[in-house]
Amino acid sequence: MIGGRARTDAPGGHLIVSNPADLSHTIAEALVGDAGTLVEAARVARIAQPAWAAVPAPVRGRAIQQFGRLVEDNVEALSALITREIGKPIRESRGEVQEVVDTCNFFLGEGRRLYGQTVPSEMPDKQLFTFRVPVGVATIVTAGNFPVAVPSWYLVPALLCGNAVVWKPAEYTPATAEAFTQLLLHAGFPEGIVNMVLAAGPATFDGLERALDEGLIDKVGFTGSTEVGRRIGELTGRHLQTPCLELGGKNPLVVMPDADLDLAVEGALFSGFGTAGQRCTSLGTAIVHASVHDDFVARFDAATRGAAIGDPTRNVLYGPMISRRFCDRFEDWLELVGPRHTLRGSTGTGRITAENPREGFVGNPDSGLYYHPTIVDGITIEDDLYRTETFGPIVGVARFDDFDEAIALANGHGYGLSSSIYTTNPLHAFRYRERISAGMVSVNNSTSGAEAHLPFGGNGKSGNGSRQSGVWVLDQFTRWQSMNWDYSGRLQRAQMDVADIVATEYRLSDDWPDLLDAP
Repeated sequence: MIGGRARTDAPGGHLIVSNPADLSHTIAEALVGDAGTLVEAARVARIAQPAWAAVPAPVRGRAIQQFGRLVEDNVEALSALITREIGKPIRESRGEVQEVVDTCNFFLGEGRRLYGQTVPSEMPDKQLFTFRVPVGVATIVTAGNFPVAVPSWYLVPALLCGNAVVWKPAEYTPATAEAFTQLLLHAGFPEGIVNMVLAAGPATFDGLERALDEGLIDKVGFTGSTEVGRRIGELTGRHLQTPCLELGGKNPLVVMPDADLDLAVEGALFSGFGTAGQRCTSLGTAIVHASVHDDFVARFDAATRGAAIGDPTRNVLYGPMISRRFCDRFEDWLELVGPRHTLRGSTGTGRITAENPREGFVGNPDSGLYYHPTIVDGITIEDDLYRTETFGPIVGVARFDDFDEAIALANGHGYGLSSSIYTTNPLHAFRYRERISAGMVSVNNSTSGAEAHLPFGGNGKSGNGSRQSGVWVLDQFTRWQSMNWDYSGRLQRAQMDVADIVATEYRLSDDWPDLLDAP
């Protein structure tokens, strides 16, 4: 959808998307663009953007408000579409759509709070100011595990700040992308301000390169793998741009000896297996003190075995893998399990089928892309499985003897997105906060979960320090501009024509310390 109109050609080919929970059900037949399509969208956005930037920010906020209300009016339809297209349990889909509404509600107010500052000058009859100005055209590339929530984290603030956007959603979520774009287009944004291009990864990268070379893009936002994030960082760096990168995670959950183990297990279950472990904030390794390790593992195993898995339209912990493309990779990650590891959590491993059943499965396992939850006990810092981000229902468990060892395990893989510690001792919580490399820390809560008014993002292999959500994301989609206004009627030169303040020499009496001894 470019310039407010749907394209009818398909230079990148056609794509058929099936429901991962029921592969016999086709969700969408999509037209796919190519590199030239993305360049064309960026060119249209470049032409349209100055007029949108000239609209007062509080008025731009009204468009954000109207978009949020449209989403709110379509919660059930949009949630059901997400569940059908990627197999996310319906309760989680509703929560994701609510995240879009929350983001709009927050940024409506920011349209009246794009604050600059007045700064005192060192000279008389002169004033200094700072202003936020839009960057221009932002191209946003997002993954499909959160097909509306994560795009809203980019698109809503970018549009509010006066930018035009080109959004490249995951190609395996075309129906959700079209619905989301239609809601945006009906919110009141002018033609050319919101553009959506469905394209494969290589074509997207080629399109970004061409559009950057032509000076059509001013900002790139990307949510996806660390490997691709590195390439985008290199590409934008050649143009002296800094991208907004939200990348992978190997998120630790530390269980101290004083932890509430039932609460820790509840957090690990949701962190590790919610959305079938297909979140960037999913639990990677539970790092458990040796004194409670066996008890924790026994409880975690029982809770995982007892969890309902299957049909995402019903009350289940998780449904299928979101796309066929992730199944083969998940099988590869299972190959990282070694002979010294102990597997727990289910009645089998790998894909759930009638021949490889999951006890208590909800629905027909042969209809979709369902996988057993897998707990791998005995993880050490030398294991490939410890260092590798896994995108699926697999959680490692490691043990530690002292706090320094726990921190080494929590940081040693090089990722730094989300983290958690379970403890009843405030000292442990604050020491963990000081030493963990992650950009986000939870105490007695899961590694997953974001709120619209808190910064979201990671460090190390999880991102380049950029942050989404809250006021912090405004720095991604605006640039600071300073202005000085001299109304003195003469040239005043900074650092040279500054009034001098002269002090006179004065020294306290040497007897002054003796006065301290006086009665």
